[in-house]
Amino acid sequence: MATMTEIPEMVKTKTPYHDYHAEAHVLSGKLERPVEQEIEQHAPVALQDRRGGHFTRFTETVSIEGLITFSKGKTRVSGSRSLKHNGWVTLSTSILEGLNAFEVITADRVVSQVSTDHAETDGHYPSVTFLGSQFDNLRVSGFPIELKLNFAVCGDRPKDDRSYLQDLAFLSRVKQQITKVAAASGLPKELKARYDERLSEIEKLIRTSSASEPPAGEPKVVCSLVESIGEVPIPGVTSYGHVLVIPGFGSVSFGEITVGQTWYKDFEKPSVYFEVSNLKIDMGCLAQGQVTASSAKANGAHRP
Repeated sequence: MATMTEIPEMVKTKTPYHDYHAEAHVLSGKLERPVEQEIEQHAPVALQDRRGGHFTRFTETVSIEGLITFSKGKTRVSGSRSLKHNGWVTLSTSILEGLNAFEVITADRVVSQVSTDHAETDGHYPSVTFLGSQFDNLRVSGFPIELKLNFAVCGDRPKDDRSYLQDLAFLSRVKQQITKVAAASGLPKELKARYDERLSEIEKLIRTSSASEPPAGEPKVVCSLVESIGEVPIPGVTSYGHVLVIPGFGSVSFGEITVGQTWYKDFEKPSVYFEVSNLKIDMGCLAQGQVTASSAKANGAHRP
């Protein structure tokens, strides 16, 4: 007959389990001018346990001193078993409606969505999809913005259960995308410095990608769902890959994806997380500050 102390040990070594991790919010940031105000996360929701489930938040008619407003915000996170391969699926969604930032950036609806799928067998690292992410009637000063999206930017799940931060195909795609911005003629110097730093991190990961073990620490790379931005008929407005520079206002990064690594207690391997923020606004003229609109994040870890 098994003792009370033997049962947990048996479960621990023979029964796979999964920790779900998902977060979402619709707006956050900080204004420095014309008013100084911290913008706390609106409609934040999180899932961080082994049980899974489905959680939602909702907010409406939000105004940040009349400078940044939106009519509705909804967030959802969920975690459940996969019927496809008896693994685990995590979903995170952020929906922002009626956005107006300083009368310059407007959108009827912006959705950031990310889902990870961990297979039970040989599935420490998941496959990922950003399907559902979208921009509806996105405009700059009333002019429509056409965005070309690439939902396959992260590609297939790396072979041999290797980290995305060791996957040469993924890292090469990111390097190509970031180089397009970093090497562009006329890129403002503050953006040039930012993208040169991102490029340096990618090149470092490429050099160590053949190692048998995942990289140490908590490195991350930044890429985008957006391959290109259509022409905007406003003098001086210029696009650099997924970044739009607007004279007199600042810059906007669309569809920005962060793929990073984090370590959880009692897990031998690090976990990889995916965060998509469909609007990152960096203001530097008629206003000063940074705003993130529509952000969703998912990852997870399981054993054995």
